[in-house]
Amino acid sequence: MALPTLRIPHDLGAAATNVRDKVRREPIADLRLTPRALVERTEHAALYRYDSVPGVEQHGKPLLLVPPLAAPALAFDLRRGCSVVEYFIEQGRPVYLVDYGPVNFGHRGLGIEHWTDTVLPWAVETVTKDAGTDVHLAGWSLGGIFTMFTTAAHPELPIASATAVASPFDLHAVPILAIARPLNRAGVRIVHSTYRLAGGIPAPLTRLGFQLSAIDKYLTKPIAMLMNADDRDFLAQLEAVDRFMGNMYAYPGRTFGQLYHVVMRSNEFATGTMQLGGRAVELATIDKPVLVVAGMNDTLAPMPAVTHLLDLVTGSPDADLVTAPGGHLGVLTGRAARRTTWPNMQEFYTRHDA
Repeated sequence: MALPTLRIPHDLGAAATNVRDKVRREPIADLRLTPRALVERTEHAALYRYDSVPGVEQHGKPLLLVPPLAAPALAFDLRRGCSVVEYFIEQGRPVYLVDYGPVNFGHRGLGIEHWTDTVLPWAVETVTKDAGTDVHLAGWSLGGIFTMFTTAAHPELPIASATAVASPFDLHAVPILAIARPLNRAGVRIVHSTYRLAGGIPAPLTRLGFQLSAIDKYLTKPIAMLMNADDRDFLAQLEAVDRFMGNMYAYPGRTFGQLYHVVMRSNEFATGTMQLGGRAVELATIDKPVLVVAGMNDTLAPMPAVTHLLDLVTGSPDADLVTAPGGHLGVLTGRAARRTTWPNMQEFYTRHDA
């Protein structure tokens, strides 16, 4: 386990102020959500349009953000000053978000095809109707996998480009999953019975899984806070991540079962073909521009697992790769993303706005 780089706070006055605020439980991060309006709601999802910035002219095709399951859509709007949404609307780009909301026992029968054949097509078509043009579709983590299989399964959808951020397509390249693979022989029936009985994987377990993927940072967090006690922006980021982690959702049972099969047995994502809704969906049929974003320090979706997507989208006219500092969440919305991930995404979308 790597310890944080030794650092002694230089501004003792700022450190004292920050420590005082933490002791008093006064907020350091600005956690206000970016203003938005509800466009439409269905039984299993809501679509939001973010307000434009006064004085900034809107231009370019809209960006529709796609979250994964279990992790809250807060990932795209983590905090003021470090928000994916805030960045793009400040660039003048219309931004929309599809939000699935919390998962409960009633969702236990929903599989991956529910999102790729129902929720995302509805969201894309609704944004197109609202904005009057086709859509840049961008998903993070499992949301990026949903994005790619939706684009492949529905070539008729008005999608201008498809982006996958920190989305692992070769799960055999994820070291943390190798620990669990022996369950394929020893405990598959136990796991299957557990998630079937519970209707899914409860939120505390999804939170634990996220923490285990970055266990070194989780365990050394108190040390990092002390060494950066004078850095208010650093402490604000930790506070925002804590809120994100505290809002994890459950996984619906059938979807978890499909993912368990892919992770433990078939590595089906890596083939580029998946059986969804009774037919084979092939990523090679995607004829839209594709952007792949990989985090240099991502243990949950390491670079070889993410960049494998480029080998699968052979029909794309423009398949591009962006690598940036950060772990699984950090590459999407870490402090470095403001000068790395987001400007590169914006450049790709501008290139394909015409």
